[in-house]
Amino acid sequence: MDSSEAFSAVASSVGVLFRGRNFVRLLGGLGVTVQIAAVSVLLSLFFGFLFGIVMTVKFRPLKILCRVYLEFMRIMPQMVLLFLAYFGITHAFGLSISGEAASIWVFTLWGTAEMGDLVRGALVSIPKHQYESGRAIGLTERQIFFYVIIPQTVRRLVPLAMNLVTRMIKTTSLIVFVGVIEVVKIGQQIIEANRLTLPTASIAVYGLIFLLYFIVCWPLSVLAGKIEKRQKES
Repeated sequence: MDSSEAFSAVASSVGVLFRGRNFVRLLGGLGVTVQIAAVSVLLSLFFGFLFGIVMTVKFRPLKILCRVYLEFMRIMPQMVLLFLAYFGITHAFGLSISGEAASIWVFTLWGTAEMGDLVRGALVSIPKHQYESGRAIGLTERQIFFYVIIPQTVRRLVPLAMNLVTRMIKTTSLIVFVGVIEVVKIGQQIIEANRLTLPTASIAVYGLIFLLYFIVCWPLSVLAGKIEKRQKES
């Protein structure tokens, strides 16, 4: 295949994106992906912050339990967790939940663990003199925690949390394996529908999916980097 033939093949594969409602369907699939990621992220940020606080409690059985949960979520692949949630636990207990609900459940559990560890690290990194200074001016332990420690913790967490959000958005591509009709699944449907007439359709379809994920995630990565740089300079 010479260069002109290769260019013609690529041009033909790009054309499939705008055939019928293919492009609109892909954007709709991206919307499903973003919705699942957004709900999972919001729940993970909330429960992760609470989990991080619990991880700092100096009660050994509780610390061990938190560590086991954290390591389990880190070691277990997200795809396996999705299969356990959607095919395993639901069938074992006679439950009936959608792929979307199972995905949100799994990503929230995983995100809570990761966010919790970030919160724990931020909390323990606060210098002890911050607590001592608060006590010296007459603040109670609760006031020190809410008015001194939490604001500094949140400030340190922002870039780290944004990087976690980016990872969660990218990982949502796995939900295709539990039957969720999202952007990757729709892309596969378009490729399959044109498999005989246009074998090169996958080039344009997966290229567009990459571009869509890039458009969603890149601004978050750039913003996280700028915030982190500003914090180091201040």
